[in-house]
Amino acid sequence: MAAIHINKEAFLKRVWNFEADPKNWKFLGDKPALVDFFATWCGPCQMISPILEELSETYAGKIDIYKVDVDEEEELAAAFGVSSIPSLLFCPKNGKPQMKLGAQPREALVQAIEAML
Repeated sequence: MAAIHINKEAFLKRVWNFEADPKNWKFLGDKPALVDFFATWCGPCQMISPILEELSETYAGKIDIYKVDVDEEEELAAAFGVSSIPSLLFCPKNGKPQMKLGAQPREALVQAIEAML
């Protein structure tokens, strides 16, 4: 299964409805998720994109990997204070999400995913 491009409407249903309750994080997914805030013109984003695609296959059924184009979803990016890309939001089923900035090496992504499982 490939990484899924997600818009604000889908994000509100699958990850967190920040409009309904902006102060309290409540993860809505049925499995952990990784959200990649990216842009098509961003070199580092393009570098990690194939890694994320590979990991979406490797961890199919265990985590969801979503991609948010910050140029198309400015409000969603602003809700998370995304000012540099790529920004990766790791959402465990329980607990608070964690944001990592910049292109992460494959090994670091695997470690973060394993920590969520």
